[in-house]
Amino acid sequence: MNYDINQDIQEIIKRLRKDNISFEGKTILVTGGAGFLGSWVCDVLVEQGAHCICLDNLSSGKPKNILHLMEKDNFRFINHDISYPIYFGMSYHPLGICVADIKKIDIIMHMASRASPFEFQEEPISILRSNTLGTLNSLGIAKFHNAIFFYTSTSEVYGNPPKEAIPTPESYFGNVNPVGPRSCYDESKRAGEAFIKAYELQHKMRAKIVRIFNTSGPRIRHGPAFGRVVPNFIHQALHDEDITVFGDGSQTRSFTYVVDEIEGILKMVYKDEAIGEVINLGNNKEYTILEIARIIKELANSNSKIVFKTLPIDDPTYRCPVITKAKTILNWEPITSLEEGLKKTIAWFKDNERDN
Repeated sequence: MNYDINQDIQEIIKRLRKDNISFEGKTILVTGGAGFLGSWVCDVLVEQGAHCICLDNLSSGKPKNILHLMEKDNFRFINHDISYPIYFGMSYHPLGICVADIKKIDIIMHMASRASPFEFQEEPISILRSNTLGTLNSLGIAKFHNAIFFYTSTSEVYGNPPKEAIPTPESYFGNVNPVGPRSCYDESKRAGEAFIKAYELQHKMRAKIVRIFNTSGPRIRHGPAFGRVVPNFIHQALHDEDITVFGDGSQTRSFTYVVDEIEGILKMVYKDEAIGEVINLGNNKEYTILEIARIIKELANSNSKIVFKTLPIDDPTYRCPVITKAKTILNWEPITSLEEGLKKTIAWFKDNERDN
């Protein structure tokens, strides 16, 4: 199977057009815009005619994800860590760098954060900073420009819910270990949501919070240093290496293909009905990790063996969203089957893995 990412970008635009959604003429700041999801967002915004400002320090984002956009008149890249202050529309500020020529920003999409489990051990301070100080700095930009603020939170705010809380609604408050090995991510995302609520209350911020469940697709980072299930399994399967399943593989996840995820994200960014809302975006069909491993092995025509390793501490047992709010408020639900999404992702890996 040959894979062309431009076809998927056009598919997202076609779906948005059905709901009369366009960001043409809007100036939108995307923090983490060179990352997996952020770069897809930038692609769609630029194609639709928005003025897209991609802010990324490239600690986990990849230049290759946005290189093709650099020559576009309506795209601008700023190499900066959002954990440190930056001011748009000012010529001088004593606390941070200034970008004087960008006078007005309509929408802030704060998407900057490392999200790979193994990085929780290696880069916990960076993760904490992105989701706390980075969120605070982004909110400050939104306040100054009276912009809509959109925050990519995560299903990890739910921690490790009991079986009776699966599928998980937005009203579930979570079961999170504040001093566990995943706490830098789980708790900082929860803190980020609290910052946003404070700005809603005190400054009447027009804010939207999306809780993203497992997403996979082209451009996702991979390799043993990241610990992500789908890309790791694909890499191992394509090289006929052992496919490593943690625990007995009975833990569940629900994977959304990136095209569906970006459609949902941009619908939420656009719709006024989502202001003040927290909405789950994910697939409401569960698979066990062992099922995922077997499906990838088959689709990759691999000779790999499936082997089992010790389950990491605090690894969630179940993960599946209630998506009623997404359906009713956003007119969104995932439509790409797991197999179709994996086929495209495997095809992309075959062409691009050497560059990661």
